Amino acid sequence: MITINCDMGESFGIYRLGDDDALMNYVTHINVACGFHASDPNVMWQTVRNAKKKGVKIGAHPGLADREGFGRREIKMTREEIAANVLYQAGALQAFLTAERMPLTHIKPHGALMGMAQKDEEVANGIADAVEVLKVPVIAIGNCVLADVLARRGIPFVREFYADLDYDDKGVQIITMHHEAIAPDRASAKVLRAIQEGRTTSTSGTDVSVFAESICLHSDTPGAAEVARAVFEATRSYLQDNLLPTT
Repeated sequence: MITINCDMGESFGIYRLGDDDALMNYVTHINVACGFHASDPNVMWQTVRNAKKKGVKIGAHPGLADREGFGRREIKMTREEIAANVLYQAGALQAFLTAERMPLTHIKPHGALMGMAQKDEEVANGIADAVEVLKVPVIAIGNCVLADVLARRGIPFVREFYADLDYDDKGVQIITMHHEAIAPDRASAKVLRAIQEGRTTSTSGTDVSVFAESICLHSDTPGAAEVARAVFEATRSYLQDNLLPTT
């Protein structure tokens, strides 16, 4: 049972980022930027409308309030501040979902917020505090502090694998400011290996353990739609669009 999720709705004003319409043809779940690291009210609403037409499930993609750094730079925050930020952003998206009579199906932290939660229990608990209020599952990373906190608190989560990011020798994704292009066939082969073997190759050439219950794609990766299509076609026999329960 594998799903494909993609970070979307990351345009702002007249600035456009990613071919969201094309990507929606190859994913089961989208993570919509909520205005802090990217997006604006018009982009959010249009993204929800488009996903509704495509029959794609919609989750919130809360990030740090750093548009210039696209939410990929760390900001020190308390547990309560993290919870408040996640609730604020998810609440904004939930208003547009209500307008379109669509449910919020999940939460997936963005960029540096996700990276911080992987190693900092205070940040992880802040996210968990917000998710307990929202009562939806989380798309997260396996073998990290966030996964441990969610499991300990009984919050359902799905462990993802990044099709278009590199991994270090600890099996942790490498968060960069700009995503490099990846050949579609290389991405699909990488994903299939993660699904079948639970392994991927780090930047140093070491095999590391990973989880691949959901495959993540980024709309700002060059050629993202072609990568998404290759991954979708390679994993078609594994796809079952019920891994993340709706509320």
